[in-house]
Amino acid sequence: MLLIMLDEMADWRKTHYTRDITPELVNQEIVLAGWVRNFRDLGGLKFISIQDKYGERQITMKKGVVSEEVFEKAKVGYQYCIMVKGKVKAFDKAPGGIEIIPSEIKILNQTPEKLPIDMTGETISDLDLRLNNRALDLRSLRNQAIFEIRGEVLRGIRKFLFANDFTEMTTPKIIGSATEGGTELFPIMYFDREAFLTQSAQLYKEQLSGVYERVFEISPCFRAEKSRTKRHLCEIFVLDIEMGFADMSDILKILEELIHNVIKDIRNNKMDALKFLKMEDKTTVPEIPFPRYTYEEILETIEKKCGLTIEFGEDISTEAYRAIGKVPGYTGYYYITHWPMSIKPFYIMPSKDPKYSESFDLQMGWLELTSGGTRVHNKEQLTAALEAKGLNSEAFESHLKTFAFGMPPHAGVGLGIARWVTFLCGLEDIREAVMYPRTPDRLTP
Repeated sequence: MLLIMLDEMADWRKTHYTRDITPELVNQEIVLAGWVRNFRDLGGLKFISIQDKYGERQITMKKGVVSEEVFEKAKVGYQYCIMVKGKVKAFDKAPGGIEIIPSEIKILNQTPEKLPIDMTGETISDLDLRLNNRALDLRSLRNQAIFEIRGEVLRGIRKFLFANDFTEMTTPKIIGSATEGGTELFPIMYFDREAFLTQSAQLYKEQLSGVYERVFEISPCFRAEKSRTKRHLCEIFVLDIEMGFADMSDILKILEELIHNVIKDIRNNKMDALKFLKMEDKTTVPEIPFPRYTYEEILETIEKKCGLTIEFGEDISTEAYRAIGKVPGYTGYYYITHWPMSIKPFYIMPSKDPKYSESFDLQMGWLELTSGGTRVHNKEQLTAALEAKGLNSEAFESHLKTFAFGMPPHAGVGLGIARWVTFLCGLEDIREAVMYPRTPDRLTP
């Protein structure tokens, strides 16, 4: 890397983002700041494509039109950090139909001659290589589109839930006992005793449904699963919803309405990002209500339509989901309800026939997006359910006692944000939907 004298920002400040540079600004002086996405030197004519968080604009330097100092200073490299002061001019062949003719250029920082990953967009580097250089990788136009959509998902969720009388909550991420039992926990030392990173907000959101009635949280949870698939992470970002004075039917309704409205928002506000990812014809607004099938109906369909047999009480395998995801009627969003009680957590309410539970999964074709259901709200029944699952009820004492204070009937659901964004953006690996993913093999960057 040839070291150059870097400029100071001094009193310069960015006046516009790239998206703000429109034909209405022709002949006005502006200041842009960002990174060099591409550059061309044609002898007496040079072009720089400057990129910021919203896109790119073309900087054009013609010998004799710009000063000799500016023309010579335009010897930049990929991803140099620069600021440009200049006038906006109309030019049909440039991105957005406009270009900037610079009067001054400041080079704030430079990069090696050869970057570790391709940033031009001509090819997509190996995912692990990109993740090893994630802060650089996230500047790509593709990643900008992905995280524009992710941001709209979070905005849309909050907008919908606030409009439906939900209160946003914040719950602890350090806990003293397992939320759902099992061993998939990350232990930590909490001063002089052992604690754990939370598996979910489940117990706290249940308690808070007895205070604020309708609550939600969007926050991280941690699963110590040694799963090395394209669908699993160790640190997940989850939408948790709980509704007091409600049962499974109410959650099914609110969840499908949320999904319908969020995708409508994405199409209204982020169509350019969908088009960049070539998802404008795939990420469409689903009709509601979603189809609903019982667990036993799904097993029957898998056997009749797919030639696979699953015994009652078994989970549905990925192979079976992939097979049924090709069957008409099962390619879009649909619910699977009334799973066997034997494979559900202690807090799920049994159906009138205790063989079944008041629980559901939401599918998008073969991909499982979320699960939820009606919760047990009677303290004695909940204590018995804990013990039936082989869990020590004393470890849940602080949770159980809240059920002696008039806990209402309640129901809820938890939706993994990254898994949904993976589908919405047409990604092949869930790690692409997370800025800095954590897996059994990845703890940095």
